[in-house]
Formats: sequence, structure tokens, C-alpha cells
Amino acid sequence: MATVAQIMNKKPQSIGPTTSIRGAAKKMRELRIGSLLIKKGKNHVGIVTDTDLVRKGLASSQDVTKLTVEKIMTSPLCTIESSQAVDEAQDMMGDLGVRHLAVTRGGSIVGVVSVRDLLMHYKRYAQSRLAANQVYSEPKISQD
Repeated sequence: MATVAQIMNKKPQSIGPTTSIRGAAKKMRELRIGSLLIKKGKNHVGIVTDTDLVRKGLASSQDVTKLTVEKIMTSPLCTIESSQAVDEAQDMMGDLGVRHLAVTRGGSIVGVVSVRDLLMHYKRYAQSRLAANQVYSEPKISQD
């Protein structure tokens, strides 16, 4: 059984709470990621995702040029222990209605797992199961 630690992004990226939503969007684009942890001092206080940028930022009636990630972030963080099974992460995301979970080990954040990570894991799992279950038939030799 695969664990969250095996599929998570082991290098979660962080920004400060006063970062503009435009700055967050640029960083996500640069790094080709869908979320950034929000760090205040030494503590992670929330997460902002590409969905947050659109639904809570751009679609709001607030002046987006002055909007910071602190105003739209999800807080507190939804976390899962790195030793948990991948299926537990899937269930938690479904139950909480989120697409990203901060991954912890001994109380410290060590990664982020996303819906995309789950999809890639299940895709690899399905492909390996198909390959293992394929039946190869012997070629028929003609008796001509």
C-alpha cells in the first residue's frame, strides 16, 4: 500500500502573507505548481491555490491590485501525516472539498500532496495492474 510520502511534492514552496495575488500567480506559473504555502515567521499559516486566486481573488468585488494572499488563503491548513495511505488522502480531500493537503511528519510540514499527485499515482497503479494481468497467447503456427 502506497503512502502519501511516496507521491507528495517533497519541496513545497512558500510565500509571505503580504504577497500580492498577482505575485503568487506568477510564482505558481514559474514553478508550474498549483499551490503555495503561506508562511508567517517560521510557521505555515495557510495555503493559496490556483483555484483560490480565481474564485476568491479575481472573481471577488475587491480591488485585485491591492489584494494579498492573506485575504484569500485557506486557513488553517488541512494536513495529513506522511505515513498515511494514499487512499486516506483521497478520502480526506473528498470529505473536506480541497485539492491540496499539507503533509506532515512529526508535526512539521514536509510536503504537499495534490489531486494531480493522486491521479498520477492511480494511473501508474492501473497500468501496472493491466500489464501484470495481460494474458499472452502462444502464436499459432501454420501447418501448411
